[in-house]
Amino acid sequence: MKKLILIFTIIFLTSCQQKQTDTTPSTRQYEASINELVAKMTLEEKIGQTSLRGTSSRVKGELPQALKDAVREGKIGAFLNVMNTDYVTELQKIAVEESPNGIPLIFARDIIHGFKTIFPIPLGMAASWDAEVTKSSSRIAAIEASSVGIRWTFAPMLDIARDGRWGRIAESPGEDPYLASVLGKAYVEGFQGDSLSDPTSMAACIKHFIGYGAAIGGRDYNTAEIPESLLRNVYLPPFETAINAGAATLMTSFNELNGIPASGNEFLLKQVLRDELKFDGFVVSDWNSVTEMITHGYAKDEKHAAELAANSGMDMEMTSQSYENHLKELIEEGKVSEAQLDMYVKDILRIKFRLNLFKNPYISTDNNVDFYSDSHLEEAKIAAIKSTVLLKNNQILPLNKTTKIALIGPLADAPHEQLGTWTFDGDKTQTKTPLKTFIKNNINVNYALGTAYSRDKSTKGFTEAVSKAKASDVIVFIGGEEAILSGEAHSRATIDLPGAQEQLIKELAKTGKPIILVIMAGRPITITNIIDDVDAVLMAWHPGTMGGPALHDIIFGDTEPKGRLPITWPKTAGQYPLFYNHKNTGRPANNSTFVHLDSIPIGAWQSSLGNASHYLDAGFTPHFPFGYGLGYTTFSYENIQISKDTIGLNEALQVKVLLTNTGDRDGNEIVQLYVQDIVGSITRPIKELKGFKAVHLKKGAQQEVTFTISPEDLKFVNHKLENKVEPGDFNVFIGPNSAQGLKTSFLITTKN
Repeated sequence: MKKLILIFTIIFLTSCQQKQTDTTPSTRQYEASINELVAKMTLEEKIGQTSLRGTSSRVKGELPQALKDAVREGKIGAFLNVMNTDYVTELQKIAVEESPNGIPLIFARDIIHGFKTIFPIPLGMAASWDAEVTKSSSRIAAIEASSVGIRWTFAPMLDIARDGRWGRIAESPGEDPYLASVLGKAYVEGFQGDSLSDPTSMAACIKHFIGYGAAIGGRDYNTAEIPESLLRNVYLPPFETAINAGAATLMTSFNELNGIPASGNEFLLKQVLRDELKFDGFVVSDWNSVTEMITHGYAKDEKHAAELAANSGMDMEMTSQSYENHLKELIEEGKVSEAQLDMYVKDILRIKFRLNLFKNPYISTDNNVDFYSDSHLEEAKIAAIKSTVLLKNNQILPLNKTTKIALIGPLADAPHEQLGTWTFDGDKTQTKTPLKTFIKNNINVNYALGTAYSRDKSTKGFTEAVSKAKASDVIVFIGGEEAILSGEAHSRATIDLPGAQEQLIKELAKTGKPIILVIMAGRPITITNIIDDVDAVLMAWHPGTMGGPALHDIIFGDTEPKGRLPITWPKTAGQYPLFYNHKNTGRPANNSTFVHLDSIPIGAWQSSLGNASHYLDAGFTPHFPFGYGLGYTTFSYENIQISKDTIGLNEALQVKVLLTNTGDRDGNEIVQLYVQDIVGSITRPIKELKGFKAVHLKKGAQQEVTFTISPEDLKFVNHKLENKVEPGDFNVFIGPNSAQGLKTSFLITTKN
């Protein structure tokens, strides 16, 4: 062992002419070592580096001898879901000490929104509109997971999602490319830390490249049709930002894009990713996505799938074994070049060097982590508070702590469900639920389930729930959907509260007691049928380990809900896809043109009914717009000003507004800046988010909030695929969300 480490240390030191750092991945500081290593490898060993082996949750039982032998022969490059630390050590020891070239393994895991300390689901984190809390959450996840040998996470997911029926919207940063870019950068910086070589760092894997969130009808794994200008203007920017932040790896998506599956798409993986974005990490397929090209109808068999993936730019294959089974033969037949394989091996080795695995391949003995330390739990609580969105408040919140509360609902004390989707390692016994937190804080609470679980259709618990409600001052109903109802392969055609929850709320409303509805879910939940029956609505998403303490502090006014919607909230699933940054159409709807279904006379003469783009029954507006969220005070926006009415193509513009806290409490506001390019060479969205600032103001206080709009903010990819600013008229809006605020205008001219 010492001899092998010494050899690689000598190779490493003699190949470098200056002090090495890992803060700039593009420096390619390990190239001499990598080239020398690849030159010594056999074809079989090279193919082995492209193999990611694992199971759907974790390797169980004894390690199979065949698996150990494959590592010993250099036929595996990485492992997924090996969670027994003894196995991690054993496999790594075999790789480093017994394989032909001593190349270390990477151990990977889906660490999506926490390892042991679970944070709000990514869609919830997006509702925080807070890069620092996002970065902190992923840093803690990396510290915890790396302590058991996990140095590679399949996160963050940067898929723009405009359809809440899609189960994986729970993992998404929402519908807006600007917000997704800000948060994507924060995730990468948190997971990877200051240096990938730090033993507490995990290599981030940005996913899914690309268009997965545009799956038809919100049905997981489905096809996506995205014109190239739309792809570049909406779906690509978060990936570009994350790559510029140093993301180490990237995962292809399950879907086909414009007829070609992403795992065999040379245009995406070579032209866009490598040539244009200059990505120098490695690309991994999603689970079996290489061989699924056969089912797609793009590959005729496993060998053909391997050929397509290898020639498209796929470095590593997850779980399926088409490379292992066929790549040698394909190279011998001249259908794939060995030079191409060498490039893939170098991409993989580059990340292994950056992770410092050649020098420190084993789990660090110094990395003793208290998974549920006070500091980690406090950060999780802050994240849950910042993620919670207040959608309605008829002056009922916050409550006095002496209020007698009927705590009702299937998620009021559901420790597993509160953690949310894709939390393999979270311990439900550590979850702080609302019921447990209320009791711990001596709140006067009467608890009843009402329904046994979110999908429960039985009404047998209604009687107890109504009785407890009648004996209380206020009802706090905590419902939503179980964790398993969102996430991968968990799309829903309707997104109302499942089971008998709506029926129960209707019964509780008959008591005349005020109702505070708290929703825990992995997607927007349509509440049109019950919105008038409740006095307040809090969207908590699936808030994670500390959801109970966060909700306690919000409900009783120790703090206020600080989240804003990262997605447009529909009245009905039939409005999907629904997003704020849509185009106008030639006949945009407004209040004067909208015709409701119920207003149409019986036997009406056939006409176009308003001549505008809308649904007769659901209208043309969402239930709540993108960026929406209330607090416990009110704010006014006044006196929007711009630095110039006319600017040149390369000039920046300052825009400011006067913000006043007009309420009787100190409070927080997320001031949002939107821009509209009124006329373009291709039609442009009605508005696009270009900046936001979190502001805390004491009651009665004022603050001037200033933004700078740069030429880069105004660029878009046109019909000629040129990324440029076009001269013309622009509107700029500043306000509390995408539907409200003040407006002014400016002109961009080609003249200086």
